[in-house]
Formats: sequence, structure tokens, C-alpha cells
Amino acid sequence: MPTTRFRIPMRARPIDEPHRASSPLELLFDLTFVVAVAAVTAELAHSIAAGHAEVLGFLQVFFAIWWAWMNFTWFASSYDTDDLPYRLLTMVQMAGVLVLAAGVPAAAATGDYRTVLIGYLIMRAGLVLQWLRAAYEDPVRRRTALRYAVGIVATQVGWALALVFADLALPYFIALVVLELCVPLWAEWRHPATNWHPHHIAERYGLFVIILLGESVLAASRGVEAAVTAHTVDSSFVLVAGAGLVLLFALWWLYFLHPAGEGLSERRAYSYHWGYGHYFLFAALAALGAGLEVAVEHTTQSIGYAVALPVGVFLAMVWLVHAQIINLPVMRREYTLISVAIVLALPLVLSTVGVVVGCAAVVVLLVAVVLSRPDHRQA
Repeated sequence: MPTTRFRIPMRARPIDEPHRASSPLELLFDLTFVVAVAAVTAELAHSIAAGHAEVLGFLQVFFAIWWAWMNFTWFASSYDTDDLPYRLLTMVQMAGVLVLAAGVPAAAATGDYRTVLIGYLIMRAGLVLQWLRAAYEDPVRRRTALRYAVGIVATQVGWALALVFADLALPYFIALVVLELCVPLWAEWRHPATNWHPHHIAERYGLFVIILLGESVLAASRGVEAAVTAHTVDSSFVLVAGAGLVLLFALWWLYFLHPAGEGLSERRAYSYHWGYGHYFLFAALAALGAGLEVAVEHTTQSIGYAVALPVGVFLAMVWLVHAQIINLPVMRREYTLISVAIVLALPLVLSTVGVVVGCAAVVVLLVAVVLSRPDHRQA
């Protein structure tokens, strides 16, 4: 039988559907975001190396990447039919991601966000059509789907005006971000909620964490390549490269210690806090990749906070997002606060090499403490 049907009625999928996992189309969708994240991470690394980290521009572009990915992910968890119209509209969104990625260098160099905005509008247009189809074919949640479509269109008018007038001032950007974040809250307020699958959502977020960790490995490898080309390989270079790799391994280990799927299943009402909080967690991982790239390439440059700050934010957010949905958080609050305080204090007393090694040591120790707890061993 053919693997794809021409059209399947779009109905809400069961929230307890067994063996729900990411589809091949979702994995292909994630692959396009690899390109976008790599572009924004590379530009942040260049600005850090030049001595003027463009953190604000990085956070703006990363918001567009994260928000488009997250909206598709939650929609797909509720309405993935994997038929021909669904696949084509998903591919439209993929094309928008690639356009956005192509505009990142211009946005970083001259503040020209036009290409980024065009790519974002393409992505959102594909999602609007998906919501309109859901409204047409799922009468139970028709009002919810229509609210999503109307809310997204309204916010896109704001982004389009910024494109027309070539002006994306910070207050205007913040206002549009607030409106974007309010659309899901408004769409599902006093209306039938969408049927997202908790374990599927947890898996999708975990996959994006792996993508970002992979980007950090790629960024660090770019630093290794540049250092080797410049013949600046020494003991400090080896130490930073090795400690950076250990740090990434430990961060991966720490994130996946949390049973997010079970927590979301038991506390669906906290899904907004959990999902939105991941913006800072994801951004921290992407920024860490840029910091490690520069640290590996320029071991003598004083950029300790380019590594320590993302690690501190990641540790804080891992605890914060999971503490709301898990009765017994894997990371205790006092352990998290102590670890964050030590990590943020390292650049005050150590060189860049010491900061990277120190961050790796703190996170490895935190993982060891968590694994040694009697309640965790029993679980």
C-alpha cells in the first residue's frame, strides 16, 4: 500500500495514542532548522570574537526560529495527518526556514532584517493554512482553530509593516513578540483545547535539544579547524576542546534525566510555562556553541562569560521548567542555585581556559550528585 494518502480528514489525534513518536517529516522539518541555528550561532561567534557580542540581535532572530518551530510542533502533535496537503504545507514552512537562514548574515552585519522577515512570513503563512484546514475538518475545535488562524494573521500584519517600512525598532519587536505569545492563550481560552500528545511533545523538545547540542559540537569543531589552520594548537587548546566536549555531554545527560512526558501528562495546565520557558533554555545552548567556538579558537582571549553565562542560564532553566510539572524534581533547588552561582563567578577569577574547565567540572559534579541520590537510584 502507498505510504501517503492523497487526503485524510484532519481530526484531533488522541492524547493517549500509544507508541506516538516523531514522524520522518518532522525529522526532515528539524533538519531545516539546523541550517538556521547554525547561521545565527556563527554570526554570534563572529561578534564575540570581534569584542562586541550582538546578543540582542541573536535573541531576536532566535525567537523567530524557536517560535516557528514550536508552533509547528504543537500543531503537528494535535493534527498530523501526514497526507499530501499536510506534507506540502509543511514543506512551505521548511522553505521559509531556509529563507530566514539566508537573511541572518545581513541582519547581523547591517541590521537588515528584511530577508529574515520574509522567511518568517512564509513559515507563518503555511501554518495559517494548516489551521484553516483544521477549522474546516474538525468541527469540535473549529472556533479554537479559527482563533489560531486569525491571531497568527493579525501578528503577521505587524511583521509585514516592519518589512514595508524597513524598521524593526526594539519596542515594536517586543510588542509583536508579546502578541505572538498571547495567540495560543487566547485561542484556547474557554474553547476546546487542542489534543497535543504529552510524550510526543517531550520527545520533540528533546530532539531540538540534541540539535542545539549538535550545533555546539559543530561550532566547537569550527574553532578547532581555525586554530589548526592558524597553527595555534597548544596545551590550552587541547584542554579547552576536551573540557568543552565533556561539558556538552554533561548538559545532555542533565536534561534527559527529567521525565517530561510523564509530567506533562499529569499537569497539562502547566504546558505553557514549560513550553515557553524552553526559549531561554534553547537560546542558552545555541549561545554556548558560539562561546565554545571562540574559546577553542582564541584560548587567550578573555571571553569567560560567553561560556559561563549560557551554562548558568541552561542550568537554571532546566530546573525551572521541569519543577512545575514533576512532583519530585531531579535537580534540587539548592543544588541548582549553588551550581549557577559558582559558574557565574568563575570568569571573575579564572581565564577562559579555566572557565571552560570549571564549567565542565561543575556540571559533571551536578550530574554525579543527582545520580547518587537514593530516590533517583530507586526510580
